[in-house]
Amino acid sequence: MKTLSHYVLLFVDSPERSAAFYQPLLGLQPVEQSPTFALFLLSDTLKLGLWSRHTAEPAPTGHAGMSELTFCLESNDAVDACHAQWLTMAVPILQAPCEMDFGRTFVAQDPDGHRLRVFASNGQ
Repeated sequence: MKTLSHYVLLFVDSPERSAAFYQPLLGLQPVEQSPTFALFLLSDTLKLGLWSRHTAEPAPTGHAGMSELTFCLESNDAVDACHAQWLTMAVPILQAPCEMDFGRTFVAQDPDGHRLRVFASNGQ
């Protein structure tokens, strides 16, 4: 089986609101946007979809915050700079920058409660 692309789909209350939230964080414009869906091209093979939880079939169950979307940056300084930038954008921060066993990290939250972890690996 040949895979052409990989998608991460987040179920959201309002794809329009979520796209407006993610656009400055990712530094990207959505490549597709409708009232029920927005799509960001993260790389040649990875896409982030924001799908209305009100129209997805089958209907999603559970609640947000049970998983994380992670962003690996090149250095501890880059993690701290990203944190500072997100603070100026009023992104809710759940965990301030700190050292963990895998590296420097912080955790933020999107409008629907999805966790966003930014980190620099100790192994890099």
